[in-house]
Amino acid sequence: MSLATPSALEIGSRRFEWGRRTYVMGVVNLSPESFAGDGLAGASEAARQAERFEREGADLIDVGGQSTRPGFAELSVEAEIERVVPAVRALVAAVDLPVSIDTYRAPVAAAALAAGAHLVNDISGLRHDPEMAGLIGRAGVAAVVMHNQRERPFHDVIGDIRAGLAESVAVAAKAGVRRDRLIVDPGFGFGWTVAQNMEMLRRLGELRDLGLPILVGTSRKSAIGTVLGREEPGQRLWGTAATVALAIANGADIVRVHDVREMTEVSRMTDAIVRPPRRRD
Repeated sequence: MSLATPSALEIGSRRFEWGRRTYVMGVVNLSPESFAGDGLAGASEAARQAERFEREGADLIDVGGQSTRPGFAELSVEAEIERVVPAVRALVAAVDLPVSIDTYRAPVAAAALAAGAHLVNDISGLRHDPEMAGLIGRAGVAAVVMHNQRERPFHDVIGDIRAGLAESVAVAAKAGVRRDRLIVDPGFGFGWTVAQNMEMLRRLGELRDLGLPILVGTSRKSAIGTVLGREEPGQRLWGTAATVALAIANGADIVRVHDVREMTEVSRMTDAIVRPPRRRD
């Protein structure tokens, strides 16, 4: 099995050198329907939160306006654009960090990129909107492609993730998206049982042979609440910390989190253990 380190990636003004350390993506949520209870009222609040995240050590900011919790009500494209575009503009002006747009719809991504976003984070892995991959290819931006297990037949956790990500990579390649512009996300919490989510983290290292950077988003999710008996998402901090540490130990390059200060410390401590400083010849 090849464990070649993925190529470094330029996102906005930042260079991400995979394998040297873990990068922290802070969640800025404009959706009041969010499962995490962190929905913000508008662009000004989003900018203030992003500024705090930057101080606390975030490397990227991920902004979204559409809830993706199970059974969520889908916004109109116009309503999603109205939520996220002012926030993207405010974030780009407020922080010196790459800004990611969390959406699976091409018109929303296009509006966010025009407003200054640097990265598209698509929970459908480019499979929901047939225009998304082409948009990303023409824009020349990086993209996170996630495997979403919802409404897909189950065979094996890692096998299903690998197959789903292979579909996404193929869609991207056909649309002219360079492979070295892709980041993969196994989709923790999207269509899995609690046991399957735990297996995903336990076996995450098996995805390293894809040769692509791995993003993992476990923060505050219901699987953690079920294991710990914590109904309120805000009470899942320590459970999230455990999943973040183990994801990093098993190969995650980016962790997507709501609690940036705490998870930055978890990431740095875990890196000190699993990514010791490289020796100089």
